Amino acid sequence: MGKGVFVVRFVPRRSRRQPLSAADPTLYYFEDLTEGMTASLAKTVSESDIYLFAGVTMDTNPAHVNEEYMKTSPFGGRIAHGMLAAGFISAVLGTRLPGPGAIYVGQSLRFKAPVRIGDTVTATAEVTSLVPAKRFVTLRTFCTVAGKVVVDGEATVMVPARPASA
Repeated sequence: MGKGVFVVRFVPRRSRRQPLSAADPTLYYFEDLTEGMTASLAKTVSESDIYLFAGVTMDTNPAHVNEEYMKTSPFGGRIAHGMLAAGFISAVLGTRLPGPGAIYVGQSLRFKAPVRIGDTVTATAEVTSLVPAKRFVTLRTFCTVAGKVVVDGEATVMVPARPASA
């Protein structure tokens, strides 16, 4: 598999809306969601991913863009931006579970280990609770590299209700 290619691993647990087309992501209404549902995406981090992220965010910390500087650090070389890995969680929430229409309300993150160029990061979200009155969904969110948790957290999103005609 080439670097920078998304691999999608999706495990539906309950009914889902039909995608708009074969290329569209999975769409869930609040009423379709149940505790225990999970979805994941995986991406191999490339050098260009790091430079593009640095350019967009203006985070040019030498930890991410200067190999010579980082050779003498405790990491022994460059590391990816923590928020780059965390961004993969956003991709899961916005495209797979709950999917398009979900709006971030909050996210906590704990960075547990570095991500390096060439690492394949798997971002996963699991529904842990539902608040029908607000259509809020809480999800455990985490990223792994080779089975080791590198980012751990919890997200809250607001999910659209099923329209009366659906």
